[in-house]
Amino acid sequence: MTIIRKTGQVIAFTFFYIKELLFANFRVLHDILTPRHRMSPGFVMLPLDARTDLEIFILANLISMTPGTISVDISQDKKFIFLHVMYLENIEAFRQMIKQKFEARVLEVLR
Repeated sequence: MTIIRKTGQVIAFTFFYIKELLFANFRVLHDILTPRHRMSPGFVMLPLDARTDLEIFILANLISMTPGTISVDISQDKKFIFLHVMYLENIEAFRQMIKQKFEARVLEVLR
């Protein structure tokens, strides 16, 4: 039963990530093609619940593969990840979005 559940989680996460990837691509494309830029870049320090190197590696790479965000650094104690964000309107809302949408789902699949 565990393999079936994990397989379902992986499939659900794959569809979720494809949706997020497409949305981010369209947002960046729209900003490039329109005369007015809507970028509000900034840096965010995000506390991590991910603890293992694999969890942090996968999370950092998924964030970096999503247009508009890039993982810049990880603290030496592995408790924080530093991100550069192209569209940062609300730091706390962005942190919550990454924690709930990305990190929680990655940890659900890996644990």
